[in-house]
Amino acid sequence: MTVKVGLSTSSVYPETTAAAFELAGALGYDGVEVMVGTDATSQDPEALKALRDHYEVPILSIHAPCLLITQRVWGTDPWGKLRRAQQAAEHLGSPTVVVHPPFRWQRDYAKEFVSGLHRMTSETDVRFAVENMFPWRAGRGSVAAYSPDWDVRNDDYVHTTLDLSHTAVSRSDALEMAYDLGDRLAHVHLADGTDSPRDEHLVPGRGGQPVAELLTLLAGRGFDGTVIAEVSTRGAVDRAARMADLAETLAFARLHLGQQPATGASAS
Repeated sequence: MTVKVGLSTSSVYPETTAAAFELAGALGYDGVEVMVGTDATSQDPEALKALRDHYEVPILSIHAPCLLITQRVWGTDPWGKLRRAQQAAEHLGSPTVVVHPPFRWQRDYAKEFVSGLHRMTSETDVRFAVENMFPWRAGRGSVAAYSPDWDVRNDDYVHTTLDLSHTAVSRSDALEMAYDLGDRLAHVHLADGTDSPRDEHLVPGRGGQPVAELLTLLAGRGFDGTVIAEVSTRGAVDRAARMADLAETLAFARLHLGQQPATGASAS
């Protein structure tokens, strides 16, 4: 089975959700992951369907609005947000919803999170892939901001997402995490990072994470999930530079997954 390599719409920020579909198609990505955020288009399944059909770029996954800046997107009820994400995924033919563990202050949500996801999983074919997070580092200490745990290995999730920028921040061994998760690993956020306390989302190969080794491991064990490029290009000086970063990320993924180069247009 050939692993699909998609582009997160967050990777084109500050450009729009629509621009992500355009660039994914031009560069030869297999599809996109929609980060549901403050861009109104990302919140509208009909608008997303129109973009999917216009650019002929599948929507491989929906990232539920779990960030601090999206606390009011799709309402304030966290279960309501997940239901909306599930419905969008079903409507758009997307097999996966990515979700973060609750913030520690979301006590009721956190208390029921694992069992609630099990109930939702039993009601749909959509996979809820819970993402590894990290302690918030401050000086020499850290704050446990997520509950039940930032480390998804420690809870009974059916499906999980492994993010390589987050393993950098948490100082986790990404390969060990992949081995430990086993068949529960359903989704990967392709990025890189250094020992910075910041969630950097670097282009693969520009940090210290074993990104190449992880992709090779996945290809070798018949991984049947999806790899999504989730890199930051907000520092790109123009669209050509942004496209070059995204093309480099895709080429890196294809190479280490043992795939042929992308057939889309070059970044030039």
